[in-house]
Amino acid sequence: QVQLVESGGGSVQAGGSLTLSCAASGFTYNNYCMAWFRQSPGKERERVATIRSDGTTSYADSVKGRFTISKGNPKNILYLQMNSLIPDDTAMYYCAAHYWTCSGLTYWGQGTQVTVSS
Repeated sequence: QVQLVESGGGSVQAGGSLTLSCAASGFTYNNYCMAWFRQSPGKERERVATIRSDGTTSYADSVKGRFTISKGNPKNILYLQMNSLIPDDTAMYYCAAHYWTCSGLTYWGQGTQVTVSS
């Protein structure tokens, strides 16, 4: 019933920008903390950013000042704006919905690949 579908991934040169989108359906949006995660081979999964139902945001230290998480209009769309990209940003990026809190039960999207070259 819960569906999260990512789009917007691709290849970009270092210093460039990319915006990812996540279309969410099948649940009550205000009951969830929405988030973006990323994972690349040989590295642990990292939570990049979160946004709560009240609009409060949080970011991993590795992306602070470069990435922005936001809700679209309509509010069932989630965005991740990525600026000043570096090769270490290369990863599979996943949209996620945490039930009630940002540490709650998690539903996952299928992922979209981001590749940053030098």
